[in-house]
Amino acid sequence: MTDAITIEIIRHALLSAAEEVARNLCRTAYNTVVYEIHDYGIGIHDAAGDVVADAPGIAIFTRGNDYGIKKSLEFLGADAMEPGDVFILNYPYWASAHTLDPLVFAPIHDEDELIGFASCRIHILDLNQKDPGYVLDSTDVSQEGLVLPAVRLYRRGERNDDVFHVIRFNSRLPERTIGDIQAQVSACVTGVRRTREIARKYGRDALLGAMRSINEHGERLARIGLAKLPKGTWTATDFVDSDGVDRETLVKLTATVTVTDDEMIVDWTGSAKDVRGPINLPPGQTEALSSLVFKALTTPESPVVAGNFAPLRVVTEPGSVMHAVPPMPTFTLWTGLLAGEVVLKALAQGMPELVPACSGGDVCSMMGLGVNPRTGEPWLEATNEAVGFGATLDADGEDGIMHLSEPGCRNNPVEVLETKSPMIIESYGYRPDTGGAGRFRGGVGVSRVYRFTAPATGICLVYKTRTRPWSIAGGGEGEPNRIVINGGTEREVVQGGSYNHLDAGETLANETGGGGGYGDPFTRDPAAVARDVRNGFVSAAAARERYGVAVRPDAFTVDEEATAALRAAARAHEGAR
Repeated sequence: MTDAITIEIIRHALLSAAEEVARNLCRTAYNTVVYEIHDYGIGIHDAAGDVVADAPGIAIFTRGNDYGIKKSLEFLGADAMEPGDVFILNYPYWASAHTLDPLVFAPIHDEDELIGFASCRIHILDLNQKDPGYVLDSTDVSQEGLVLPAVRLYRRGERNDDVFHVIRFNSRLPERTIGDIQAQVSACVTGVRRTREIARKYGRDALLGAMRSINEHGERLARIGLAKLPKGTWTATDFVDSDGVDRETLVKLTATVTVTDDEMIVDWTGSAKDVRGPINLPPGQTEALSSLVFKALTTPESPVVAGNFAPLRVVTEPGSVMHAVPPMPTFTLWTGLLAGEVVLKALAQGMPELVPACSGGDVCSMMGLGVNPRTGEPWLEATNEAVGFGATLDADGEDGIMHLSEPGCRNNPVEVLETKSPMIIESYGYRPDTGGAGRFRGGVGVSRVYRFTAPATGICLVYKTRTRPWSIAGGGEGEPNRIVINGGTEREVVQGGSYNHLDAGETLANETGGGGGYGDPFTRDPAAVARDVRNGFVSAAAARERYGVAVRPDAFTVDEEATAALRAAARAHEGAR
């Protein structure tokens, strides 16, 4: 039996290995989405595919990696996986993501015994899907690009050129696509090498015992956290703007959350069925997003291990938007980014002191592509935008930070985008008055305005623009996200998710939403409101209207007499209703 000190040393060695995998990936990837944004999921897993160490990136990727490895084991069998093999999987229903988020993984052997896996998932740029960049309106998986069902990129350490040739001839951007996949391979090989070194240093049995103990301890921590939660059943519904095909129809997401002494059940029964467009989720991603919320409530301060999720049970209906089955389209995975806050909305009914109000609710991604006149070569660059976070029982929401589904991620810097593409960032800053009013204010969103200097396509991946971020305990709702094309001109268009063909000189503004407020806005400390006005988060007019606070515009101080009158009038009006 492995002693506790050795287990802890091995645990940290595995975490260090996962971090080295991430550093290797970022040094070798061709794609700024990977090395600038950290759009990746990385794990070291045991022989069953259960994660024992990860490097934070896209939170829902890591649990999806578990699911994909387990499906590959079912498909191929462990005996078919040999030392030096490296596999790629992007069949959505197994891989837990769309075709451009392939999972690359490598078995780890010690003297021909399978002891684990190293995994790396990233977003690559093109696999001959029907539209360049991103697909917003597919109706069948066959429109979503080349599908690879756990095939070998390397066999016993030798490159499988047949598969690489197939990939190369099924990509509009073959050099960058192959380069990124090879970066995944290199990253996984690093994970294999470091894990084998741990096995040699401490012994195979010690490593395998430590992996078991790591997950057993992770489960114990999760059950301790679960025991502290209020018990009950709560249901909430929210909506995705559309499925990309039926553009006027909101798509319903319904979560019923039950917390007992033994488990948390997240039941997605009642969510929309027969969704034609590509917002359907592979079941592994539904499990992953549900896991993210569960971990945030039970074990937020410890690294991710599979044992953390033993007390979680996820229920889905095959054929629904939360459980895609072949050949349902899955390319636009934004449902998985929005759905986590549906779980929080349900929990807010039973434990409002433990969860925040809704954030801006979306990742708000903009992708540009075309031909760069400076080089004559195709270009494709993307970035996700920050949103305002929801307020909590005792704190304002954070202003302009990455959505809760990607806590390890960043956005693409202005300098990188302008260097690598024919775009100029005309302005970039906070959106005043977007955070919901409350005793504690929702965080504000941001606005980034792009001016294209050559004809281009601007793809907007924003799917919470038609519903507002919800609040708690009488707070105000946040302002929703929106995309503005050619703002301030007679050609202005305000919209959400869209595929836009833009001429040189045209602009696109990505304006993100604010978080919901918490508590009665008229009980907010007037000095805090004045501070928000001074800092540009709240306008003087909104301070009067939403908070009943008069702020002197010259000194940004509170006009006590005018504020008392405003709040008294508000109380009288409320009493008369």
